[in-house]
Amino acid sequence: MKNILIVCFCFVSEILFSQNKTNKKSTVESMDTTITNQLQFRNIGPWRGGRSTAVVGSMENEKEFYFGATGGGVWKTKDGGLVWNNISDGFFGGSIGSIAISKSDPTVIYVGTGENSLRGNVSEGGGMWKSENSGSTWKFVGLKDTRHIMRIVVDPKNEDIVYCAALGHLFGGNTERGIFKSKDGGSSWQKILYVNENVGACELAMDPANPDILISSFWNVKRTPYSLESGGMGSGIWKTQNGGNSWTEITKNKGLPKDTLGIIGLAISASNSNKYYAIVESKTGGVFMSNDAGKTWEKTNEENKLRQRAWYYSKIYVDPKNENIVYVLNVDFWKSIDGGKTFSEIFTPHGDHHDLWIDPKNGERMVIGDDGGAQTTFDGGKTWSTYLNQPTAQFYRVSTDNHVPYRIYGAQQDNSSVRILHRSLESEITSNDWEPTAGGESGYIVADPLNPDVVYGGSYSGYLSRYDHKTKDTRLINIWPDDPIGQGGENLKYRFQWNFPLQFSVHDPKTLYAAGNALFKTTDAGTTWSPISPDLTTNDKTKQKKSGGIITKDN
Repeated sequence: MKNILIVCFCFVSEILFSQNKTNKKSTVESMDTTITNQLQFRNIGPWRGGRSTAVVGSMENEKEFYFGATGGGVWKTKDGGLVWNNISDGFFGGSIGSIAISKSDPTVIYVGTGENSLRGNVSEGGGMWKSENSGSTWKFVGLKDTRHIMRIVVDPKNEDIVYCAALGHLFGGNTERGIFKSKDGGSSWQKILYVNENVGACELAMDPANPDILISSFWNVKRTPYSLESGGMGSGIWKTQNGGNSWTEITKNKGLPKDTLGIIGLAISASNSNKYYAIVESKTGGVFMSNDAGKTWEKTNEENKLRQRAWYYSKIYVDPKNENIVYVLNVDFWKSIDGGKTFSEIFTPHGDHHDLWIDPKNGERMVIGDDGGAQTTFDGGKTWSTYLNQPTAQFYRVSTDNHVPYRIYGAQQDNSSVRILHRSLESEITSNDWEPTAGGESGYIVADPLNPDVVYGGSYSGYLSRYDHKTKDTRLINIWPDDPIGQGGENLKYRFQWNFPLQFSVHDPKTLYAAGNALFKTTDAGTTWSPISPDLTTNDKTKQKKSGGIITKDN
């Protein structure tokens, strides 16, 4: 009897499947596309930059710069940062990790995809792109499975010789990672340095005086759904003196840390090829300097301000004319004028700095990439261009309200939440049409169905707020009065995602739901909350430990 039922079920399923295919075909053929064909996407802003981890400047035009957004492709300015235009749309987009311009032919640009600042929320890429006309058109040139191209360097005498440092898969092992070299402008690639399937290359620096000399750092890092683990076997520094034909590991050289290593940033001075700098993630890490091209090292600084959340930053650069002027990128932008011994802050328009390009001919001319996009300077950081002209903001969630005209809500990464009119009373949407609203940088934002001027917004740590745009009243309505920052999830009564869900009931507009590891409900505008479910997770305590890895914790 059981066999008969199975046969009958398969027979009926096949009939239904055949009918469904026929119905789908007739539906598609008869659909009136007159209206849908008229729909077009509009950019409604906000016009303020989102995270950038790749910047570069032109050597031909002092006002020409490029940056790669972690969610918006490649952008270019011809006027020093007053106006930025996207130059990758129609070819590729998404997350950009590195950009390099050829010195021998400045019309040749290489772009590696996949952001290079790794964290809990990270976007991967799909290989390498090349332009031979300053970004007017692009072609794909391979390395599709590298996912995170951290750095590209081009031989200054030959635009067809290009190297890249590829991290590979962040969530698991793969073999398309390490240092790659092309001798034919990206038509083919050779993997010239590889450690193993779990360790990828995270930095690459070329000696400005000798393009055959390069140093690279490798990084053992892994992201899981519940952690980011930085540091372990395979992390280290390598050097070649023959264009990558052979490499020597210099990690064990005198003066470098002997304990577990994580991410490592590297730089070679253009004014003194024997002077190397490194910023090393380890328990005994910090800034290190070598006066003999990497044979021996000396620690010059171990201040935490230079290496907090090391796996998210750890980039170091040297002034092209002065070997003792060193820059380190972190939450703040740091400068040393004594060879990395002491650092003072350079104030920028935004925080969380991820990439820097310094004009080889003029150390006062720079472009920096941070969580606010890209900003340029022509006076060594005394003044900067704005980031309020780059529509590259990252939004985790989007919602709308019942206002006429309706408004759109979202939370911008490392900025405020916003609400924006979907159409302007003027000719186009401007900054007058958007404003901050409830919540923080990462959360769901929902407007009251009965009063769209009352908005509820979440953020990380279970943070939840209510904002009345008419009265300007702000109330914290956190479900549970705990601040979990710095703790592992195993210690918490309730656990909330980075962008935990909020939603009004479709049956009762006065009922608002919020979801952590349990589902919660309020009917009095957040004054009180009640759990209406048990723990809906597996509650596996082994997956609720402090994250960040064995060196630098982060929660």
